[in-house]
Amino acid sequence: MNDPNAPIKGRGASWNPQNRFESLAYFVDDDAHIDDDAPAPRTIFLRDPTRTIITHNDSPDVGFDYSINPYRGCEHGCIYCFARPTHEYLGFSAGLDFETKILVKEDAPELLREELSSPKWTPQTIAISGVTDAFQPIERKLEITRRCLGVLAEFRNPIVIITKNHLVTRDVDHLAELASHGAVSVNVSVTTLDAELARTMEPRTSSPELRLRAIETLAKAGVPVGVMVAPVVPAITDHEMPKILAAAADAGATSAGFVVLRLPWAVAPLFEKWLDEHFPDRKDKVLNRVRDLRGGKLYDAKWGVRGRGEGIFAEQFRAIFDVTCRRLHLNERSYELSAAAFQRRGRQATLFD
Repeated sequence: MNDPNAPIKGRGASWNPQNRFESLAYFVDDDAHIDDDAPAPRTIFLRDPTRTIITHNDSPDVGFDYSINPYRGCEHGCIYCFARPTHEYLGFSAGLDFETKILVKEDAPELLREELSSPKWTPQTIAISGVTDAFQPIERKLEITRRCLGVLAEFRNPIVIITKNHLVTRDVDHLAELASHGAVSVNVSVTTLDAELARTMEPRTSSPELRLRAIETLAKAGVPVGVMVAPVVPAITDHEMPKILAAAADAGATSAGFVVLRLPWAVAPLFEKWLDEHFPDRKDKVLNRVRDLRGGKLYDAKWGVRGRGEGIFAEQFRAIFDVTCRRLHLNERSYELSAAAFQRRGRQATLFD
């Protein structure tokens, strides 16, 4: 008989914690019979009827004001994903629901064209994958992100991308076009170089090797590309930071950044259970280190602190990062994206191209 609380192959979460906005909760009866041959949870794709695609945020530590997210929820299933609680606004759970119930914005390219065409839009940088990964597995089939990139390349609107998926290299044509106008920057997130750990912690992302290969492909195409060591997981991946930066630099990355593990809302119990399942001997050390970074708590939402933490360990991470980047000549050049080439063309104007 299967354990209803055991890890699920190919999934980051193994359960659905209660939605903090809902009064009803789902509990598994420990005495109930579980079919050993029952299939693993399948991914369901739902239409998102949104009528806008460019969203605005006013968080001073995010690094961008506008973003596009073609998908809500993410099949990558990263257990630590800070975006998991956003699924609770939809009535779902931040657990398995987040990675198995994906909302798809089918009209995103058309909505984007409409919004960029409006005189109300002031050309400026748009982040892609500001919340969930725009290059998650279903994108290979639906190509919603690719079509959005086609629109952005046509308008020459500057963009910044962060992704964990090698699929971003599929769109090197659009990215190279934007790069020719100084209007694109791509950041590939690498959490670990350990392929086995990556499969456990972020089960449906590209392997570390493929992510490094993506950096190499983009760099050779003239696309400014950097690496994000994100998140740094204390007592599990923190020791890998120098090696990750070195591997990325060797592949062609010219910039780098890092983010320390964040555990907001339901992410904390999900991550704790994941530690029980995969690192029971290290659980207390990991969580105590997180608390050391967060003033005794598992999470501190304070701007400027939530992504880096505070205290001696935060200072150590920063020092290691800075020293390694200097040694590898990362972050020596500034990539200020330009909107100077932005073009807004009406339908009649295109007749004379």
